Amino acid sequence: MDMKEVDLRGKSIMKAMSENEPSSSLIKLLNDLKGGVKATEDLLRQTKIGVTVNRLRTHKDPAVSKLAQELVLKWRDEVNKMKKKTGGPLKAAAAASNRTSSPAPAPSGTQSPAAPKRKHNVDPAERSHKTDKIDYRVTGVDARDNCVRLMYDGLAFMSEEMPDDILAIAKQIEFSAWANAESKNSEAYRAKMRSLFQNLKNKSNPRLRKRILSGEIPPKTFVTMSHEDMKSEERKAADAELQKQNMNDAMVAVIDKAISKEFTCGKCKKKMVSYSQAQTRSADEPMTTFCECMNCGNRWKFS
Repeated sequence: MDMKEVDLRGKSIMKAMSENEPSSSLIKLLNDLKGGVKATEDLLRQTKIGVTVNRLRTHKDPAVSKLAQELVLKWRDEVNKMKKKTGGPLKAAAAASNRTSSPAPAPSGTQSPAAPKRKHNVDPAERSHKTDKIDYRVTGVDARDNCVRLMYDGLAFMSEEMPDDILAIAKQIEFSAWANAESKNSEAYRAKMRSLFQNLKNKSNPRLRKRILSGEIPPKTFVTMSHEDMKSEERKAADAELQKQNMNDAMVAVIDKAISKEFTCGKCKKKMVSYSQAQTRSADEPMTTFCECMNCGNRWKFS
């Protein structure tokens, strides 16, 4: 396959992931790449096919995950073998130019493609469509374009992924949400996008962004997830513990409260007051009476 064909296969994989197509479609695309691609560093860098396939390593279907892993390892071995073959001339050229670095420039050079993960040298916490200078006007509809921008800002927050990769997923999320909208350009659609944005920007749930950017959660699935589905495992565990505690508290015996018309609520002036008494001071002191108006909820106490 030439570079153009590889690029098309990559786009087909992204589409299949976003539309949650059957695993057989992904397996066919991966097998095409396995038999038709001779990996070079230049090809992987320009088509980003390695990044795309790597996202399938966390796919829920073990067959897809295994094939993606085999393909990534195969390409890595091919690139490393190519670098070993060209390592001699590179070292000679380095010596000829009187470089003072260690005599292993080729291995250190292998780190350079992965080093510039961000397009701009900015704090990940500050990343947005403005810092990355991306063109989010891709649908021709202002309301939808603004939602693409919103998704980009949510995904880019605290991320080191390349802008083009983030934008591609932001567009897929917006497209999926638009397709699910009952009424086009409705308030429900806009509210859904704002909710997705708030969940993406949630500092206590950074794994959500990573799962979406890695392809573990396809855009089509993300737009249908409830707030509960998006919670981190830590948050779910904390909520479960709180629910358990509330259940235990509910099972504790509650002091019966008597209702009397002898007391008058100072707030609403109604004689619908429940009260209970407890010894809050020493035994020779009078008991404290706790009152609650059953009409307005006003509470007070007296001894």
